Amino acid sequence: MEASVDVKRKPNLSKLTSKYADKPWSETFQLVHRCMEKAKADGEICEPIMRCLQKLQEVQNVTSVSAMVTRLEMIAKQKGLGSHLSPTETACYLTADLFYVEVLLHSGGEVKDVKVAQHGEAPESNTSLLQLLRMKKFEEFSLKLDDLASLYNIPGDNDTKIKVYTALQHLQKDLLKISNLPRSLKENDVHVDMVLNGRIGSVTPCREGNPMVLQYYISRSDALINILHPGEGSLAMSAKVVVSASATTHRLQMESLIPSPPQVDSLGFPVFSPLSEKSTEYLPAFFLLKLQPPVPMLSSFIHRMSQITGICPDADLQREPLIQLLQRTILEDQHKKSSSEGKESHFLKSLPDGELHSYFFALLEWNCDSWKGALIHTVPFTHPAHVPALLAVLRHQSAINVLLASCITNFKRHPGLVCELSCEILPESDCSFSVTVGLPGSDSLAVLFVSVTAFNQVCCKLLMAGLVDPSLDNYISRVLTRCMSIPITMRAIRKRISSLRIPAQPLSEPDSTPVAEGLPSTLPHRAEENSPAILSSAPNSPEPMEQEELPSNPSHYVMSVAATAAVDCTNTEVIANRSPCASVGVYSHWVASSIPAELI
Repeated sequence: MEASVDVKRKPNLSKLTSKYADKPWSETFQLVHRCMEKAKADGEICEPIMRCLQKLQEVQNVTSVSAMVTRLEMIAKQKGLGSHLSPTETACYLTADLFYVEVLLHSGGEVKDVKVAQHGEAPESNTSLLQLLRMKKFEEFSLKLDDLASLYNIPGDNDTKIKVYTALQHLQKDLLKISNLPRSLKENDVHVDMVLNGRIGSVTPCREGNPMVLQYYISRSDALINILHPGEGSLAMSAKVVVSASATTHRLQMESLIPSPPQVDSLGFPVFSPLSEKSTEYLPAFFLLKLQPPVPMLSSFIHRMSQITGICPDADLQREPLIQLLQRTILEDQHKKSSSEGKESHFLKSLPDGELHSYFFALLEWNCDSWKGALIHTVPFTHPAHVPALLAVLRHQSAINVLLASCITNFKRHPGLVCELSCEILPESDCSFSVTVGLPGSDSLAVLFVSVTAFNQVCCKLLMAGLVDPSLDNYISRVLTRCMSIPITMRAIRKRISSLRIPAQPLSEPDSTPVAEGLPSTLPHRAEENSPAILSSAPNSPEPMEQEELPSNPSHYVMSVAATAAVDCTNTEVIANRSPCASVGVYSHWVASSIPAELI
């Protein structure tokens, strides 16, 4: 039956092809427009005709005013906006209830300017929208309109929308006040310090119709990459501040809740004015942190956020192991996704110096309630005081994700590959996990317990038979906190343990001359006690970060007994080095060469 239909349609298609073969594209567009203007009985536009017009426009070169206007009108229809052309045909307007976009055109179809006018505000030129239209990037232009429309993503009449938009404006003003409160600098890089330690991260105010953006976390590796090679590291994790419709009403601010001048509490946060009928109003909406990218989050962290805001964001969320969520977000193609749906996951990690590690996750172990979570796209809230607390939870979760993700790669196993280290990562409590490894030259296994107590505080404890070094746990904690990479830390552990097993040797060979008669035979040993000590075995080395990798002469590896006392007085706590990146010892191979993609 289907074949007979095709046979019957074939002559008609041939007639249509021959009829319009010699006609210009403009007539074809006019024909499609006339078909669209003939509304169906239900008032809806025929979807096949709409798709046909969209495909025609995508392949057409926009070289005239009519072509540009047609393309803008199509975008407006797709976004549910109105559109019309000015009487002089020099401007096209895309309109909504509370804003409009004005596109000024030259006679040849070139875009002269793009202005955005929001409710109660004068039109302002929008550079980003202007550049997108001039480069004919209509899809990106359409996405920018989504961001603009998200500022008014609420139901109801214009009066309700105006009130919600007013609440959003007051929220943004209060967030800027929180960001501008004085605080001490903790990192050497000002931008990294603002992202990691700012009360609400690094703030990009709302301008040109774009929502306010809060950058709240960046990994140490990406921070270092951006310092060494600007623009090559991945961007900081961020959140857009928008509004959204709600099935229930929420109390939103109608004025600023931070008095001028601001007063701060003992923790440095502002004191907010109490909520009143004058300063607030119940509206069918709430504020949203729109996360970019979405964050895989443990159920316990989701619960903490709902306790902060009083709004449960996880009503319809599908719970699954966090490690599977990370794999799905890191490994993008379908083949790699399907491999994560089994009972185990095995990854190979190649370090910049050619060292190869193997990391194994037993998914059955990770399929426990304490390590299940969901992919969070948005976080609802209703008060500016919620934002610092929410970002603290997001930073904490991001630190856990970065550590686990440092072991997940798409590096495929090849025959003949030899791994220096083979590790198994197992879950422990909500914020801790263990790394079991067989170190070369040892018959027993070593277990590294990692506890992420805060986004900037990682505590480690190494359990290994026959190893007694009270400074090693502190050393490992400092390395992992600074690089936030399990493979780099495991390499540092292997090298440190290897150096501890090598007994200290004197710098010069003992004198082969026979001992003089009458002198004690233990004299060479006394001379050895006064020789320089090996730095790698010093328990309180101020910067024990893979020093053996530094290209230097042997004198850099030793220190005199007199110098040891000075080292003991050095502050070796994490606060002594607030640099956003680790010491040169950890990343010496990065400084001398380009950053490999597998470390990002």
